Amino acid sequence: MHQSFYQFLLTHRGKLDQDDYSALADWAFYDHHFPQYATTYDEISDYLEWNSPFPSALSTFDALWSEYEWKYSS
Repeated sequence: MHQSFYQFLLTHRGKLDQDDYSALADWAFYDHHFPQYATTYDEISDYLEWNSPFPSALSTFDALWSEYEWKYSS
């Protein structure tokens, strides 16, 4: 079964030694307007452009999206 990007993102939550991946995941978890069921890069990217939680959030998202596509491209 294919996970949503949001579900994939949440696998990075809760690190004791927080990095940008876990910071974005924690933020998305607490942001009740995050597009949890979005299926396209553009939809999530647009949301982050307007609601970026920290300066490197968009580049972090790009890196995570690449991992997500690689993991679920079948």
